[in-house]
Amino acid sequence: MQPPRLEIKDIVKTFGARRVVDDISLSVNPGQVTCLLGPSGCGKSTTLRLVAGVEMQDSGTIHVDGTLVCDTVYRVPPEGRSIGLMFQDFALFPHLTVGQNVGFGLKGRESATQVQALLKKVGMLRYIDDYPHQLSGGEQQRVALARALAPKPRIMLMDEPFSGLDDRLRDDIRDETLDILKAEGTAVLLVTHEPGEAMRMADEIALMRDGRVVQQGAPYNIYNAPVDIRAAAFFSDINVIRGKVQGALTDTPFGQFLAPGVPDGTEVDIVIRPQHLKIDFDRQGRGPNPTPQDGTAARGVVERARFMGASSLVEFRMDYDGAILRAVVPSVFLPQPGTALWIMIRRDRCFVFPKR
Repeated sequence: MQPPRLEIKDIVKTFGARRVVDDISLSVNPGQVTCLLGPSGCGKSTTLRLVAGVEMQDSGTIHVDGTLVCDTVYRVPPEGRSIGLMFQDFALFPHLTVGQNVGFGLKGRESATQVQALLKKVGMLRYIDDYPHQLSGGEQQRVALARALAPKPRIMLMDEPFSGLDDRLRDDIRDETLDILKAEGTAVLLVTHEPGEAMRMADEIALMRDGRVVQQGAPYNIYNAPVDIRAAAFFSDINVIRGKVQGALTDTPFGQFLAPGVPDGTEVDIVIRPQHLKIDFDRQGRGPNPTPQDGTAARGVVERARFMGASSLVEFRMDYDGAILRAVVPSVFLPQPGTALWIMIRRDRCFVFPKR
């Protein structure tokens, strides 16, 4: 069995009294994209710098293809790790042409042919004699990719490389870049603070918080089985309904919710995303009948409704305690403020977490 292309074991990095990277372990296989996802300041970029060799960890090890490249004593320099780097600012040399940028550091008679082949691969061959300031942001990103690929790295580290591009252009460049890296069999470790970008790009997500990886797995699994309420809220807006457990059940205005394994008397947060609320019409003060799947309906009054393009956002003030719940409805649904409607909650789309 082949070892992972990149393996990080128990990495710790402190600055002063603060653990910026706190006991992180992960692995990335050839052709795999793993995303370090989390808010600013959670240790994502520092982890990337440790892998690149720009910083040295206080404890733990880093391996490439099963070979140790760094522990707290032994350290392969950055240029010896077969690692490519891509950043938000592209970092192209302004005084060098596109071709010279891509060929920087390459040696031998075949370097010119290699530069042309790389520029052709990223669709930039006709700009080989232009300078970076003559290119658009998307074109500069393609050149930066070609330059990063030139030494044939086994691992590519990417620190928010697409955040400076327009939305529509960003999607195209992002997909093209990852297609090329996967075709090359390059292991990719990518940093972003945008959940949507991570979901779109990653084969695996490592969700970080306060220097630690709090959850790791495929995007589908992390989104649909968050480890706690903060993980759920990081990926989308959430509604929170509070209750107290008795006999593994929690009573709410929406009926009972299962809370297996939670001790009696524990306060819990029941979390549901806005797109998973069900809305029904008021029938002279009555709502729909309860169902096993959706529980009991609770009445709310529309506070506001906004059309969002592909969906509509409707906010309700609930009768039972005055709380605001938000529902996302496909297409156009714009009830007038003051309209009474009934809300039901899908049991299979709820998460129950002990209150912290």
